[in-house]
Amino acid sequence: MYLISSCLCGVNCKYSGGNNLNNKCLELFKEGKAILVCPEELGGLHTPRTPAEIKGSSEGILNGKDKIITKENIDVTKEFLKGAYETLHIAKLSNINKAILKEGSPSCGVNYVYDGNFNGTKIKGKGLTATLLEKYGIDIISDIDWKENNCGNI
Repeated sequence: MYLISSCLCGVNCKYSGGNNLNNKCLELFKEGKAILVCPEELGGLHTPRTPAEIKGSSEGILNGKDKIITKENIDVTKEFLKGAYETLHIAKLSNINKAILKEGSPSCGVNYVYDGNFNGTKIKGKGLTATLLEKYGIDIISDIDWKENNCGNI
């Protein structure tokens, strides 16, 4: 059983109101092999919403030092933390140990996130939910890596 970012299965929960449909992820869901989550919505944020980026790092956020802010400079760290912990709770309740997450997201990014300056610059790092899931022993892979590895298992 997989935990999958909802946007990858066509759910319109992306900050812009759209989705990032990945047909292979959708197949897993339709086969009953996945549970869908959107950490931002689980944290209480609306769709669509103002873009948000990490100022610092996810580890720094978990340690209370860094933040997630919107393009309008509004601190949404509390909502992102709530969503990350709710996602972890769902994974534990469902005995899930594998997740396919949307690359680049401040919640779900696995290999990179945006640099916090809202200029499109990507930096090496993980989103908050990805960091938390990994910290609790859940194997994570990005939608990009999963696709490039011919949809192999994680």
